[in-house]
Amino acid sequence: EVQVDELQRLLAGMEKEHRSLLLKMKEGEAELARLRSVEGDKLAEQDRSAQLEKEVAMLREKIHHLDDMLKSQQRKVRQMIEQLQNSKTVIQAKDAMIQELKERVAYLEAENLEMHDRIEHLIEKQVSRGGHSSRARSKSEYVSSKRLTGPKPLPLIRVVET
Repeated sequence: EVQVDELQRLLAGMEKEHRSLLLKMKEGEAELARLRSVEGDKLAEQDRSAQLEKEVAMLREKIHHLDDMLKSQQRKVRQMIEQLQNSKTVIQAKDAMIQELKERVAYLEAENLEMHDRIEHLIEKQVSRGGHSSRARSKSEYVSSKRLTGPKPLPLIRVVET
């Protein structure tokens, strides 16, 4: 009977220990599940973090590419502006030269008309003096000059037959 009591006591202790171990096992499993869920969350966060890092890297690359394109376009615009300014300078210089040439042409035309008038006057004097000479010159001996009209007047040329 003592042995039975001893065995029952041992059996009760073993049952108590069994319940205690079951409780500890359930607590351990709960902790493990909690840790696994925390780990799972961490893994999900790590995955999300990796994905965000990839997106950030792509965006940085796109920004860098766009910056390069922007700088290239700015260089082109600056070059076009410089070419435009150079063209304006050349055009202004040519306009000044054209204006100077127009003034010279106007001056030469005025001189030409003045010389034409002087020649006409001298011819008239010679014709009037020539009438008293032994041989009278007719106007037909003189080939009259022509003024050519057009975009640019030509110099006056008179051919005199002798």
